[in-house]
Amino acid sequence: MNVYNAAKGAVTNFTRSLAMNYGADGVRVNAICPGFTLIDLTEDMKDDEPLLERFYEDRIPLHCAGQTDDIASTVLFIASDDARYITGVKAARYSASRRSQQ
Repeated sequence: MNVYNAAKGAVTNFTRSLAMNYGADGVRVNAICPGFTLIDLTEDMKDDEPLLERFYEDRIPLHCAGQTDDIASTVLFIASDDARYITGVKAARYSASRRSQQ
């Protein structure tokens, strides 16, 4: 988990850095960090209800997995003119686990 967490932190800081470097040129840079999403890669977890319940309880405040449409709508918003003043942000679907906050 350490390498995974470090990589996520690197993406966040790199996003901010690029936004600062290229914002004056009209370039917006944002990161989409969707969290646990039901896709082909997570297919084997879908039927393990006890595992999912623990995962949702411990790590996802909304207590459900994301869908690909959730990610798509976030990307469409960030890419739209409605987000023209948004740059250097990490759009995340869920926060850190409660265990890491205790």
